[in-house]
Amino acid sequence: MSYITTYGGIHFDPLAPRPEQILAEDIAHALSLICRGNGHVRHFYSVAQHSLACSYEAEARAFSARVQLACLLHDAAEAYLSDVTRPMKTLMPQLCAAEDRLLDVIWRRFLDEAPDESERALVSEIDDDMLSYEFHVLMPEDISDRWRKIRCAVDIRWEEPELAAARFEKRLRELSPAVLE
Repeated sequence: MSYITTYGGIHFDPLAPRPEQILAEDIAHALSLICRGNGHVRHFYSVAQHSLACSYEAEARAFSARVQLACLLHDAAEAYLSDVTRPMKTLMPQLCAAEDRLLDVIWRRFLDEAPDESERALVSEIDDDMLSYEFHVLMPEDISDRWRKIRCAVDIRWEEPELAAARFEKRLRELSPAVLE
């Protein structure tokens, strides 16, 4: 079988993604059920919650709506490929290439075009700052003091996946008119 069946019932080939098959509800649902840190956190904290926090952090830093949306979607490929920890990704260049291709299709679907290099740099900065924050509050260690840069109020409490999915999809609809097409 060369496809996955999404929450919405679509037969989706993550190695040959088609933009019209990428649905907000599929991304929101899947990310709400994937735990950050490969589950090695004090309590369940979803990739959807992380992505929302990154998007709101971009807003708190007065970044453009495009960057806020790119932050929301920066891990959206994980809805189709699952999450792999950073140390393991270094050993999987083919997976990283597939993830990059899929993420470009997702970004084009919701942003019309993929973020440029300066926008991607802002997304990476926020993602790294948020990772540091998550280690600070959800893990038994600090990996850096980047967490001190966080400006938005991050709610790291456990959240029902259905609620996280609904919040993710609502935020996506607020930021991307393409969702309504």
